[in-house]
Amino acid sequence: MIQLAPAMFAGLVAILLIGYPAAFSLAANGLLFALIGVKLGLFDWSLMRALPDRVLGIVSNQTLLAIPFFTFMGLVLERSGMAEDLLTSIGQLFGSVRGGLAYAVILVGVLLAATTGVVAASVIAMGLISLPIMLRYGYDARLAAGVIAASGTLAQIIPPGLVLIVLADQLGVPVGDMFRAAIPPSLMLTGFYLLFVFIITLIRPQAVPALPSEVRTLRGMALLRSALLAILPPLLLIGLVLGSIFLGWATPSEGGAMGASGALLLAGIKRKLSRRLLGEATERTLRLLSFVMFILIGSTVFSLVFRGLNGDLWVEHLLTGLPGGTTGFLIVVNIFIFFLAFFLDFFEIAFIAIPLLAPAAQKLGIDLVWFGVLLGLNMQTSFMHPPFGFSLFYLRSVAPKSMRSSQIYYGAIPFLLIQLLMVALVIAFPGITGGASHPGLKSGVIEVPVDEDGYGDYYLPREWR
Repeated sequence: MIQLAPAMFAGLVAILLIGYPAAFSLAANGLLFALIGVKLGLFDWSLMRALPDRVLGIVSNQTLLAIPFFTFMGLVLERSGMAEDLLTSIGQLFGSVRGGLAYAVILVGVLLAATTGVVAASVIAMGLISLPIMLRYGYDARLAAGVIAASGTLAQIIPPGLVLIVLADQLGVPVGDMFRAAIPPSLMLTGFYLLFVFIITLIRPQAVPALPSEVRTLRGMALLRSALLAILPPLLLIGLVLGSIFLGWATPSEGGAMGASGALLLAGIKRKLSRRLLGEATERTLRLLSFVMFILIGSTVFSLVFRGLNGDLWVEHLLTGLPGGTTGFLIVVNIFIFFLAFFLDFFEIAFIAIPLLAPAAQKLGIDLVWFGVLLGLNMQTSFMHPPFGFSLFYLRSVAPKSMRSSQIYYGAIPFLLIQLLMVALVIAFPGITGGASHPGLKSGVIEVPVDEDGYGDYYLPREWR
């Protein structure tokens, strides 16, 4: 019997590698193979009648509302100068110790991740503000670049990172559960970054000098007051947003709306709220949302046709039949995601790969919340891959011309290895995610029976069913 599903998947990969936009590649590939399947008698065209309902399900999906809210919140905070205030104050606080600026960048990266959730905003802000200072006072250029790029990627895995929202939606698990499970490994990852800088201070102290005393203009109570005034507002906003979600007082979308409102309030208090700021934040939010929605629609066309050609069964048999059982599956999947991340960003990986991987993971009894956090950590590496990592591109765009691209790439490698170490630790010690069950146990996800067209919808988020 002719098997079109492998050819369909290979065709998609080829089109994406050529460089065509992912959204249109997904939809065009799906429609092409639907026509081929009909011609060969392998696809029932009546299945396409389900497409309008599924597109309607996408645009009415309440979970996806969290994406524009959190994106808008982050852009307003970034444009209002919060990143600059944080870096200045925390840089002064740690400036007297070796590696102090690097520690400050990492800690500010954590705060920006929890408030902005946007990698580009974090990397560009820290690149513009801290990189010139680090280079001016003798920091090794490779280390400075690596610290800034890696700290910016924390925005993807620290709640309310967009990748966590998208993964929760695609896996059909509560966003709040995904947020809770992501906190311990993201804090461990931050700790590893700080530990790496500390080790550098011991073995190469000349690469991470302390700031000269004449640069540290704030001391004593003035320094403490400045640090608190810079840190407290984002901490209060984080507590309001994540606390309301974790306690069940608000849905992720409602929490995002509160965050966006809080960002506008903080910008107003700082007297930075303007028509220009609102216009830029709104425009960039709409651009990102349009990008996400078009990819989602394209992936829905692809998934519908792929399942109609029994592609889901092909992938499931391929993955569940791997040697090593669950461990073999996890190793192969993570290697697959790691290499996809060389060419695709996390949105494209989430919408293309997760619907194919989730059924096999569910059949193997893997906890889907734990699985989502694991894949989120892996997708985070997509921002650090030399030479294609988006975080490296963002940093290159704002780095001084004297800094070579090779220095940025070499600086990213140690932090990329740290990220991979974190992936390995989460696989070896599933309890790191703080309550998610061991992957050998059932996750409690309800099996959805096959529907009237003969194709189950268990690969779709619950809101779409």
